[in-house]
Amino acid sequence: MGMASQDAIEQLAALMDQVDEPLKITFQNVHQGYTNETLVRFLKAREGHVTKAYKMLVDSLNWRIQNGIDNILSKPIIPTDLYRAVRDSQLIGLSGYSKEGHPVFAIGVGLSTFDKASVHYYVQSHIQINEYRDRVVLPAATKKYGRYIGTCLKVLDMTGLKLSALSQIKLLTIISTVDDLNYPEKTETYYIVNAPYIFSACWKVVKPLLQERTRRKVRVLQGCGRDELLKIMDYASLPHFCRRQGSGSSRYSSAEADDCLSFDHPFHQQLYSYMKQQALNQEFIVPFKQGSFHVDVPEPDSEGTKIVKTLESELHKISDQNGLARSMTDLKIESA
Repeated sequence: MGMASQDAIEQLAALMDQVDEPLKITFQNVHQGYTNETLVRFLKAREGHVTKAYKMLVDSLNWRIQNGIDNILSKPIIPTDLYRAVRDSQLIGLSGYSKEGHPVFAIGVGLSTFDKASVHYYVQSHIQINEYRDRVVLPAATKKYGRYIGTCLKVLDMTGLKLSALSQIKLLTIISTVDDLNYPEKTETYYIVNAPYIFSACWKVVKPLLQERTRRKVRVLQGCGRDELLKIMDYASLPHFCRRQGSGSSRYSSAEADDCLSFDHPFHQQLYSYMKQQALNQEFIVPFKQGSFHVDVPEPDSEGTKIVKTLESELHKISDQNGLARSMTDLKIESA
C-alpha cells in the first residue's frame, strides 16, 4: 500500500476509533465502507506519518461538519439557467471509464472562464462533483467491476490557455486547496493534452516544486493524446477534445452529444437530477432560495503558496517577453 504500512494503518484506525460521534458519522460518508483504503489515502498524503495523517483527517472531518458538506448534494444551484452558466464556464465532465474501471474526468482548463457566477458557486459546484464522484460514481464502478475502485483519471485540455489565466489563479488555488486537504489521493493520473507554449513554460518552473509523489502522476502527452489514451481506455471513453489528431482541438470539435463538458451531457443531467431529488428528500418546509452555498477554505500549505507565487511570476515574465506587459494591479493574487 505504498507509504502506508499495515502498522501505520492500524495505528491510525485506533486513533479514529476514539474520535467523537459526529466525526465518526461524517467519516462514514467519506469512506463509504472502505475504511482502510481511506486511511491509506490520508497516510500517503502525509508521507506515512501517522500523527500528521490523523490531524489532516480530523481537520477534514471538522471542515465537513462546519460547512455541511454531508448535505451539499441536496443543495442544487438554482435556477437551472444559473447552473447551466456555471457548467458553461467551469468545464468538467465524465467522459467514460478506463479499461481498469477508473472514471475518466475531462477538464477544459484552457477554455474555462469562471466569469458567469460568483466564486462561491464555482467552489460549491466543484465540491458537489467531488462528492457525487465519491458517493455515486466510484461505488457504482466498484460494483460493476467487482473490485474496489477509489480513484479516477483526469484528462486536462489546455486548448485556449492564455495569459489571462492569471486572473483565475486565486479561484484555482481555492479549489486546489479544497482537494489537497479534503480529497487527497483521489486521482490516479493527470493527463495533459493540447498544451500550448504558455503551459510548457509554466510547467517547467512549477514541476520542480511539486512533491515526487505528485510529479509521478502528471503525464504531458503529445497533441491531443489520442494514441496514448487509447492504450488505457476505449474510443468511446475518450474526451471529445482527444478524438482529433494534431493540435487545435476545440470544445466544439465534436457533436454536442459527445461533449461531456456540456450541461446537456448525460452525466451532468444525472448529477443535477440527483441533487434535485436529494433536495426533495430533505422535505424542506420552504422552497430553496437562490444563493450560493458558502464554504470556508483553509489556507494553502507553504508548498501551495510557493507554487502560486512562482506561477504568477512566470506568467508576468511571459507577458513581458511577448510585449504584452500592462498594469496588472487589479489582478493582484492572494494566496487563498
